[in-house]
Amino acid sequence: MTRSIALRLSAMFGITSFLVFSLVGAGLFVMMERQLFAELRATLDTRAKVAEMIAVHATTVAHWQNITREKLADLEPPDGTTHYVVDSANPAFRVGHPVRGTPVGASPDTFQRYRLDHSSYDVMTKTVTIAPGGERPVLQLTVATSCERTQRMLRRFGWTLAALVAVATGIALLLSRAVTRFGLAPLERLSQQAAALSPANRRQRLRTDALPPELHDLAASFNGALERIQHAYERLEAFNADVAHELRTPVSILIGQTQVALTSRDRSVERMRQTLQSNLEEFERLRVIINDMLFISRSDRGERASDLKDVSLANEVRRILAFVEIPLDDAQLHAQLHGDARASVDPSLFRRAMTNLLINAIQHSAPGGTLRIAIARRDALVEVSVANPGEPIDAAQRAHIFERFYRLEEARANSDENHGLGLSIVKAVAEMHGGGVFVACAGGMNTFGFSVAAQPDQPVAASAATSRSVSRNAASTVDVSSAR
Repeated sequence: MTRSIALRLSAMFGITSFLVFSLVGAGLFVMMERQLFAELRATLDTRAKVAEMIAVHATTVAHWQNITREKLADLEPPDGTTHYVVDSANPAFRVGHPVRGTPVGASPDTFQRYRLDHSSYDVMTKTVTIAPGGERPVLQLTVATSCERTQRMLRRFGWTLAALVAVATGIALLLSRAVTRFGLAPLERLSQQAAALSPANRRQRLRTDALPPELHDLAASFNGALERIQHAYERLEAFNADVAHELRTPVSILIGQTQVALTSRDRSVERMRQTLQSNLEEFERLRVIINDMLFISRSDRGERASDLKDVSLANEVRRILAFVEIPLDDAQLHAQLHGDARASVDPSLFRRAMTNLLINAIQHSAPGGTLRIAIARRDALVEVSVANPGEPIDAAQRAHIFERFYRLEEARANSDENHGLGLSIVKAVAEMHGGGVFVACAGGMNTFGFSVAAQPDQPVAASAATSRSVSRNAASTVDVSSAR
C-alpha cells in the first residue's frame, strides 16, 4: 500500500530531528566528559605537587618513617577515593601498593586511566619522578584517585540527554504532522480543483496565481496537457466535420443517380452505362479521399517513414517532372530545377509530396509562366520548394494553407475535382521524415515547400539550373490532388 505524502514527510522530519538531536546530544556529552576529566586531572596534578613537596624534604630514613608517611596519610580523604603510592629501590621509602588494573586508552603527559577488575569505575593516576637526595633514592610518586563520581555524573547526564532526545523527537513528530498538513494545503486545494474539472467545459483550467512556486510548474504542465487535449479534440471534431462534408457530396450524387436509375422505366442500356460510369467516378473519388485520410491519420499518430534510401533529391525531382510533363505542356508552363542534396527518404512518399506541390503550382499559374524548383540544405534539414507566379496569398490564409480540406476559393472551377488534402499530405510526408512545411509570398511568386532530415556531414552539390527537358523515366503512381 502506498503511504501518503504527509505520513512520509512526517516520518522523514522525525528521523531528521532524531539524528540532529542525537548529534547535538553526543556533542554535549563528549564536551562534558572532556571537561570533567580535565578538572579531575587538574585536581590530581595539584595533589601530586603537594605530595612531591612533602617527599622532597625527607632526606633520611628516620624523617621519612616518622614524618613523611604521616603527612601523606593525612592527605588522603576520609572516603578513600584518593591514594598515594611511593615506589623505590629501598623498601624503607615505599608507601602503599601499586594500582592493579587494565590501562584504558592513551592519556596526556603522566596521567593514566585504569579499569579495575573488581569495580565498574575507573581510576586515574598521576606519576611524578623525585630525584635522590641524602639517604633518599630515586622515588616514583603516584597519586591515584577514583573516577566514580565523574563517571556517575556522566552516566546520569547521558541518560538525561537520551530522554530529552526521545521527548524532543516525539514532540517533533507531533509538530511535523501539523506542519505537513499546513504545507500540503495548497496541494490539497489543487487536487480539489482538478477533481472539479468537468468534461463538459474543456476550457476550464487550474488556477496558478495563488500557488507556491513548487506547485506552479506542476499546475502549468497540467494546464498545458489540458490545452493539448483540447486542441486534439478540436482537431478531431474539425476532421469529422470535414470528412462528413467531403463525403456528403459524392454519396448524395450516388444516391440520387441510383434512385433515378431505379425509378426510370424506359431507361436505355446506354443511359444505364453512363449512370454506372458516373457512379464509378464518385466511388473512385471516395476511395482517394479515404486513402488520403488514412495516410494523414498515420502521420498524426507519429508514424515515421521506414523504407528509407539515400538518394539524390534532384534526380527524384527530375523523374517527377517527367511524370507531370503533359500537365505542364497543357498549362503552357516551364520548370527549372536549382540545387541538389542527398537525404534518406522514402522515394515513393517523397515523389507523392513533390507531385502534389507541382500539381498545386500548375493549377494556380497563368500560361507562359515558369515554375522554380529549389533544393537547398539548411543545417540539419534539406528544403525542397516550388515557386509559381501568382497573386500573393493573405498571411491569415497562409497560416491554414496546409490544413486538411482547406481551400482558398470554395467556388472555383475545379473545387469538385480537388478535395483539399494535397498540401496536407505534403505536411504529413515532411513530418514522417523529421521535417516541416513552409509557404512564402514575395516578388510576385508564391513558394510552397517542405523539408526532410539531411544526411550528416553530406556536402551539398553545386547548384545547377535544369530545364524541364528531362528524360522520360518511369515514375511511381502518386496522388496529384491539389490543396488550394
